[in-house]
Amino acid sequence: MKADVLLGLQWGDEGKGKIVDVLTSKYDIIARFQGGPNAGHTLEFDGIKHVLHTIPSGIFHPGVINLIGNGVVIDPVIFEREVQEIKMLGIPMSELLISKKAHLILPTHKLLDAASEKAKGKGKIGSTLKGIGPTYMDKTGRNGLRVGDISDPNFKEKYEKLKRKHIQILNFYDFEYKLEELEAAWFASLATLKSFDHIESEHYIHTALKEKKKILAEGAQGTLLDIDFGSYPFVTSSNTIAAGACTGLGVSPNKIGEVFGIFKAYCTRVGSGPFPSELFDEVGVRLGKVGNEFGATTGRPRRCGWIDIPALKYAININGVTQLMMMKGDVLSGIDTIKACTHYELNGEQIDYLPFEDNEDLIPVYKDLKGWAMDLMQLEDLSDAPKEVHDYIAWLEDILETPISIVSVGPDRKQTLFR
Repeated sequence: MKADVLLGLQWGDEGKGKIVDVLTSKYDIIARFQGGPNAGHTLEFDGIKHVLHTIPSGIFHPGVINLIGNGVVIDPVIFEREVQEIKMLGIPMSELLISKKAHLILPTHKLLDAASEKAKGKGKIGSTLKGIGPTYMDKTGRNGLRVGDISDPNFKEKYEKLKRKHIQILNFYDFEYKLEELEAAWFASLATLKSFDHIESEHYIHTALKEKKKILAEGAQGTLLDIDFGSYPFVTSSNTIAAGACTGLGVSPNKIGEVFGIFKAYCTRVGSGPFPSELFDEVGVRLGKVGNEFGATTGRPRRCGWIDIPALKYAININGVTQLMMMKGDVLSGIDTIKACTHYELNGEQIDYLPFEDNEDLIPVYKDLKGWAMDLMQLEDLSDAPKEVHDYIAWLEDILETPISIVSVGPDRKQTLFR
């Protein structure tokens, strides 16, 4: 038995949460392997719309185990709010387990995040200001606090030691802050975190695989935001790629099975950073409006553009994607001519790969594809879609050399069409 991995192939916001929710019935365990509350996974079903930030997207399926892995960073205050919001829905939560090795986001991590972003001025990276970057910095700097530390009798002493270090760093910034209220809420929220089982998650995963349990590893953000392979420095602080499931859950590479790559039928990006196929015309505005393109975590409007084939190929190769899933096909309805970036022009030369010089010097080269008028949101079977939809999917499969197994035509769980 092997663990399957589901992740985004663009700059995040691809619709991963919806697909995890749709596929959960086929799995025994849904496990988040990286990122933190900078993620926003939106689920819609039975007239309910709900956004998850830390908790895996299988939480609404009774009998399925949800696991927050060691690669995730947790803000106890946001986690408590998430749990309360789920309870307010009146829907039972399925079982949730938390790795003892998952790192904790402290109030001072969030202050450091905000101070650092402010100091960058026009060069800011577009951080969600959730303290993610500083927490991962403490993790790699071997200073961090982990979920398992909460049970240590010396936890408060460890907390104070790290807080003092953070305050020393904050003194270098022109940044005013009030820490007392943030701390009070943080310590109060630990009670909710303690109410869930804290486990040796890697041992749990290994045992589950031996018992032939089906596991789906759920990624956050997207491949082009990966700390190593994304559009650096405008990236997140974790490995968002399939390899991140190995380090974020303790799964060995030879235990990875299917890799599901999620992408939109066009492109979006939140925050700063390069975006070669970005649109600044009425089509870009239309994509944003029809696609309701606002960040699930920040509420910020997303930048919109045409689909980027070289970037998608890059993401497919890095992740070893075995199946593609195309989201928001319905948003392209009503556009006469759909464009796809097939190459870039760099220094007068045409290239078909994503280079190190991923910046404003890249000029997109487009191919025109015929659009369709039909509203796809009412489709119950993909066979009823216009020929142009099938042509678009077939062209993508051919150029990406990877099968597309799911096409999404709306936000609801039911608007998911299997091929």
